[in-house]
Parts: sequence; structure tokens; C-alpha cells
Amino acid sequence: QLQLVESGGGLVQPGGSLRLSCVVSGGREDYYDIGWFRQAPGKEREGVACINYSGRFIKYADSVKGRFTISRDSSKNAINLQMNSLEDEDTAVYYCADSRGTLVETLCAGMDIDYWGQGTQVTVSS
Repeated sequence: QLQLVESGGGLVQPGGSLRLSCVVSGGREDYYDIGWFRQAPGKEREGVACINYSGRFIKYADSVKGRFTISRDSSKNAINLQMNSLEDEDTAVYYCADSRGTLVETLCAGMDIDYWGQGTQVTVSS
């Protein structure tokens, strides 16, 4: 069974940066389409950034375009989310999730997901 474990969350000031990592175990990371999602208190879960198995196709939510970068690190069997210029509105629990053979648009819409990670808290506050 595939397992996804997120790490890298924490407390950061507005304008700061964090790098989240989603380590895949029980399978090779380059077999799976992976998405990063977030859920803030009182809000629905939203797709933040999604990448297909090859890294060729990527989708970002409009709210993070130009600030967040999703990438694959095959050496660590991980998918990273570099978050720059963080804003208070980025505060949320961040999750990674996987799918196979899914369009990144479909994955980022929260459909066709097989497994979720447990989440990592990101708090942006001065």
C-alpha cells in the first residue's frame, strides 16, 4: 500500500518561505501523479499544486501562481512544494495525495485520489 508522509510545515512570518516535502513509500514516486492540497479552518480543501508522474504537466491554483513551485525529487522519492512570499491566507494544513493516469486538472479538483498523507500545519503570522 502506498504511503505519503508530509513534512516541512511550521510557523513563518508573512513574506517568508517554507519547503514542504511529500515522501512516497511503497512505490516509486515517478509512477504517480501527486497533488498538494490545503485546508484552512472553516474552509473547504483546495488543490494548490499538482504534477503528473513525468513532471511534464503542472497546475497551480491562481492564488499561488508565481509564489509556489512543485517539483519531483527522484533521489528522495519525494515531491516538494517550495512556498515563497507567504501570506496570512496561506495558513492551513497542507496535504499531499496521489492518483494514477489522471489529468492534473482532475487531480487538483480533488478527484480520482487514491491515498492522502496525514498533513502538515503551515502557519503564516507575524
